[in-house]
Amino acid sequence: MPDLRPIYVCGPTAAGKSAVAIALAEEHGGEIVNADAYQVYRGLEILSAAPGPADLARVPHHLFSILDPSEPFDAFAYRQRALPVIEEIANRGRVPIVVGGSGMYLKFITHGISPVPPSDPETRAQLETRTTEDLVSEFTALDPVGAAKTNLTNRRYVIRALEICLLAGRPMSSIKDAWEKSTSAQTASLRGVLLNPPAADLRERILARTRHMLDSGARDEVAALQNPSPTCQKAIGIAQTQRWIRGEIDRNDCQTLISHATAQYAKRQRTWFKKETWLRNV
Repeated sequence: MPDLRPIYVCGPTAAGKSAVAIALAEEHGGEIVNADAYQVYRGLEILSAAPGPADLARVPHHLFSILDPSEPFDAFAYRQRALPVIEEIANRGRVPIVVGGSGMYLKFITHGISPVPPSDPETRAQLETRTTEDLVSEFTALDPVGAAKTNLTNRRYVIRALEICLLAGRPMSSIKDAWEKSTSAQTASLRGVLLNPPAADLRERILARTRHMLDSGARDEVAALQNPSPTCQKAIGIAQTQRWIRGEIDRNDCQTLISHATAQYAKRQRTWFKKETWLRNV
């Protein structure tokens, strides 16, 4: 009997996940399932570095370009879409090759729905009015274990961590630890690879990809956007290209800003996937 468990191909943006996923699909008789938060949107294929026509022709691809940019999307909605697709592929005797760098999306299909409470606009608004020092102080008092594992210089991280503590009425770290323990059996059955190129190489890849995006029509994609959802608007490159379109910056500045934002995102992805010890480094 062939092993029809999904193979997960994970890693930071621009690490070469798509090429590896296609090679694995061809080797194992598989089909590719998207796990990128922005490649689900139609009309952003260039900006999101979605697979091109040649790649799409080599093996079947699923959950790419399925949503209008105006539609909101999150990890729960992704889970609802992805699990039936993965099951259907396996039922046909094919191997699902799940590829992407959106950590929470992947977590929701590998380990189930997170018990961490979703963000609350009113609580978030109140926290945003406070100083970072004040936020760090309260977070450290409520969850010293979580604070020791959090980058306390990153205001966004601190706000979200404190928000979780306040909404749940318990330390964020205890919620996450309990979830990890309850899903240990699921973790043991998973298989996947983590692409983790050297930081210097990844920066060069990010710069080359950004340059290619802008050369290939990313500006036209952004100019054509109408009423993008809050989820879609978070895609790296949209805000920067909109500034270029408005004449606030030139192309070179746009390229620099996108590359920098992408590198920062890749750093956060590395931190996330470092905790997923079931992934095999390649």
